[in-house]
Amino acid sequence: MNQSSTSSKTTGFKSHTEITWDDATWILSCSFMIFTMQTGFGLLEAGCVSRRNEVNIMVKNAVDVVFGGITYWAFGFGLSFGNSPGTNPFCGIGYFFVDAPHADMGIIFSTYVFQLSFATTATTIVSGAMAERTKLISYIVFSFLNTIVYCIPAHWEWASNGFLRTLGVVDIAGSGAVHLVGGVSAFVATFLLKPRQGRYREGQKVTDNPLPMGNPANALIGMFMLWWGWLAFNCGSTFGISGGKWKLAAKAAITTLNGSMGGGIVGIILSYVIKKGTFDVGYLINSILGALVGITAGCAVVRPWEAVIIGVIGGLLAILCIILIDKIRIDDPVGAIAVHGVCGAWGMLSVGLFAAHDPLENTTQGRDGLFHGGGMYLLGVQTLACCVIISWSAVVSAMLLLGIKFTIGLRLNEEEELIGADYTEHGIGTPNIMNYSERGLMSPPAVTRTQSVCSARSISTATVKSMTETCNNDINLISRQTTKRFRSDRVVPVNNIPGEVNANFSSPVDNL
Repeated sequence: MNQSSTSSKTTGFKSHTEITWDDATWILSCSFMIFTMQTGFGLLEAGCVSRRNEVNIMVKNAVDVVFGGITYWAFGFGLSFGNSPGTNPFCGIGYFFVDAPHADMGIIFSTYVFQLSFATTATTIVSGAMAERTKLISYIVFSFLNTIVYCIPAHWEWASNGFLRTLGVVDIAGSGAVHLVGGVSAFVATFLLKPRQGRYREGQKVTDNPLPMGNPANALIGMFMLWWGWLAFNCGSTFGISGGKWKLAAKAAITTLNGSMGGGIVGIILSYVIKKGTFDVGYLINSILGALVGITAGCAVVRPWEAVIIGVIGGLLAILCIILIDKIRIDDPVGAIAVHGVCGAWGMLSVGLFAAHDPLENTTQGRDGLFHGGGMYLLGVQTLACCVIISWSAVVSAMLLLGIKFTIGLRLNEEEELIGADYTEHGIGTPNIMNYSERGLMSPPAVTRTQSVCSARSISTATVKSMTETCNNDINLISRQTTKRFRSDRVVPVNNIPGEVNANFSSPVDNL
């Protein structure tokens, strides 16, 4: 098999022209940068959750690479890009347990590494939505199996005979195959898991029980690492720098940056308006990430000023949908459903509106979007792709998660959840039930001064007397237990105690 034929069957939409060794170097370099996004996701999620779940969420990000990666090597890459007999528009066959002869190893291995970084990202999106209440062993099983959710839509969109690609669907860097898949899976997971303990209270508005970040600085650092990795994500998806691909990579860089800037502006404005003069860190982070997800599908086929518009709408959707999702009491600790799911769908649809024919690499297969006079066809197939991907991701994710739920269980028990997964799963920290301030999860219930005064006046004298007697009984019990603990035959003589001893020291026995 020569290099040209290999590239045409393993690299999806990026393989309109032959892949050279320069291209392979570019692909590998971008793959390594994309891999650092795991650190970004980990820091972002650890910053959003309570302080007693930080280690646990970082471990889950490592699990995504370890267990999700091994299954992608075993069968995921083959189901996406296999070209052996039996390959069809639904899935690929071949390249299982990825290996290659000397003649083809360059293109096959570089393609595999690049696509592996995409596959682990799709699973990592779900980890944030399941945070603070999922058993680690259950998540390991999910991560091991979740490859199947990602690799089939990847074949549809990017393999040479995938049915969505054949129809003309354009998804350059994965708004649909990566982010929409991950966002839908995140929705299914949060729906099945139910909210965290104490997240919502009966008779109380969601806005009365805000959800502060455990460590906003870590979340911001994570966002910056994702921002950096996103440039490789989008620019690397030109799949090379030979021919006209380097020009598309440069264009993808500026549209990616412009889109994120547009989203960030919206986040700051919305925060200032909605939060009444406060610049909320979460608004900034989610608006930028939502804009990045939105520009991902069409990064090389839209113009820079159009990227700003796409980013503005992506940032707006991310913030407003997070608020809406919270109002209907779906507990998503990191906003994955809105940022990746909703904005992933917007990214796919934006191609149908703004895409222009690419004469360099024929990325759009000669078609233009609606706003460039291309009619409704491209928008129609992009909409079809969204519907198909949502259906597939929802059904398969539900099957996997329900299977885990009814076998080994998905959720930590109530006590483990309140103590924190860092202690219960990893033995880190102390086994104390978290109060509001320790959790870094919820602020205390909103109580006004008037409410406090009214509550105090409503307590009767008999109630106060009963509470006092209870406290006295508890104090007496502790006193008796303390006295009983000091037996005369177990008291160490003062002169035998090493180190300095207070001159006024008296043995507890002397006081008996």
